Parts: sequence; structure tokens; C-alpha cells
Amino acid sequence: MALSPFTLQFEHQAELIRADLSAVSEVGPHLWLGCDETATLERLTLAGKTASDHRQFAIGNFLPLPNGAEQEVDVEGLAYGDGYLWFVGSHSLKRRATQSDNAADQNLKRLGQVVAEANRYTLGRIPLVDGELWPQCPHPERAGEVLTAAQLAHKKGGNQLTRALEKDQHLGPFLQASIPGKDNGFDIEGLALVDHRLFIGLRGPVLRGWAILLEIQPELDDPGVLKLKKLEGKQRYRKYFLKLDGLGIRDLCVWGDQLLILAGPTMDLSGSVRLFQLPQAALVPQETLLEPTLVSEVPYGQGCDRPEGITLLTEHPDQLLVVYDAPAPERLVGAGGIRADRLSL
Repeated sequence: MALSPFTLQFEHQAELIRADLSAVSEVGPHLWLGCDETATLERLTLAGKTASDHRQFAIGNFLPLPNGAEQEVDVEGLAYGDGYLWFVGSHSLKRRATQSDNAADQNLKRLGQVVAEANRYTLGRIPLVDGELWPQCPHPERAGEVLTAAQLAHKKGGNQLTRALEKDQHLGPFLQASIPGKDNGFDIEGLALVDHRLFIGLRGPVLRGWAILLEIQPELDDPGVLKLKKLEGKQRYRKYFLKLDGLGIRDLCVWGDQLLILAGPTMDLSGSVRLFQLPQAALVPQETLLEPTLVSEVPYGQGCDRPEGITLLTEHPDQLLVVYDAPAPERLVGAGGIRADRLSL
């Protein structure tokens, strides 16, 4: 495995964003990125071994967010197709972390507090045409068709997807028990679009070593509102169980007729990160057990440098761009810059 550096340069909320990158997708001459601490999407322009000219887009300018435009969406996956940039929040509960300057009783109290943030339960699409996001615009190729921003309707404690999964044999117990994402609870981290099929990677739960990939097919219901299409009978999703050496899914990326899977620890720890590939042909329309092929190990740090997002680079079709959360100090470049890695496939 060969690695080469690639510099990302941010200008708006740069210190926050470069420390918490969680998703990346190349679309034309741009990189689109998500940060898990904001309610925005970031655009950089590609130029050789760098990406800069930072533009920031507030999600609340295109879609209403239940807790307002300031609370984080916790964007964990990005995908592009047919004029739309798709994005997904973690859909996870959050357990409060301990703080080093707290007394033991204060930290024990914090560990007992589980928080639900409604903005995290956002799955939506925004028209992306000529490098710009639009609330609504004409389709660039099909006359008379209008592209419109839309999302799954939020419901108390989640949305249509989590409501459906609450009754699921495998995932329902985790949602009903309100298990936080970092405790092997329900936690989305990865998005890929193959034709009309939207694939969602789960960091957790991992069931006896098997990670879970969901398939849904959202369709427009009302203006600005998506619903899940029925796939078989009344079922509105499919599950695929993946053998990823006990790891959860951290991101997804389409590579020709393959699906690339970035896999890493489900719990809040530093541990092995690996890249797998799975033929798209294996994703038949039925629930099944699948064993993706290991492509390579991916570097990670101890308490830092957590690989969070992957995307292919068009100018270098054999190279995968990897972005990191919690970067080590040596990754930071000047004011607002950060070094990502290009991994040769």
C-alpha cells in the first residue's frame, strides 16, 4: 500500500471542520465534505495535490431542520447521483463524555445521561448543478423536470427509517433500548448510491462480528418530503450482513462495479481500520450474508488519525482519498489546512 499526501484548505470555521471531518465525495471539479460538529456542507475546488477555495453551505438554507439551523446534523455520509447530493446524519443517540476536570460523581452522572438530537436523524438530498447547491432548479439534462431538495420527514425520536427499523428482528432491540452509537448502538456512517438504490453503512451495531449494510429507495412523496419505497411486501428496506473481521462500516464508495467499504472499530477506541471491496452484483434483492474481500489495511493513530471518509479521485482513478477525524498535530497545515492521504488501490 502506497500513501501520498493531499492538502485540504478550509477558511470558514476552519479549526472546527478540519478536526472533525466525517465524510467526503468528489463531484466534478470539487470535493464535498461533511463535518460531524456542524449543520453545513463544505465545498473545496480540486487543483493538483490540493483542494481549496472553500465554500460553506448551511443545510438549513435548503431543508428545514427540527432543532434549527445551528444544531449539528452530524453528517456521516455523502453520495452524488442524477443531479442530487445526498447526505445522512448519524441517526445515533449520544452518551455524555466524562471531563478530566470533573469530580468522579459528576462524571458518573454524565455517563448516565443519554441525549437524542433531532437534527441527527436527517437523510436528504439537495440539487447539485454546476457546482452549486439549489433549493430547486431545472434538471440539467431532462427538459421539464425540476430537481427539488427533500428529506425523510422527521418524527418524534427519529424518522420513517428508524420507525421501520424499531420492529426489525436484528436492529429493533438496539433502537428500542435506546443504546447510544458509541456503545454498539445504532449509528450510521457511510452512504453510497447505485442507480436508484441508496446504501447505508452502519458503524453499529455489529452482531457477533457481522456488520450491517442497509438498502433503501427513497422517492418523493410531497414537496420537500421523501418516503421509503416499498421493496418487498410492506418492507421498506433490505439488510445485508457483511463479514468485516468484527469491524463496523465507516464509509462507502462506488468503484466501477465494486463497492468499497471502509471498516473500523464500532466502539470509541483506536484499532484496526481496513478497506474491503464487494461486487455490486452480490447485492441481490434479498437479505443475505456476504464476505467482502480485503483490499488493504489503512493507517490509523492511537487516540488520533481516525479514517472517516473515502472517495475516488477522477484524475487518479487508481487512488482513493482518505480523510481523518481527530487529526494528529503533524497533519495540520498552517491556518485552516489539513493533510489527507491518497491510497493507491
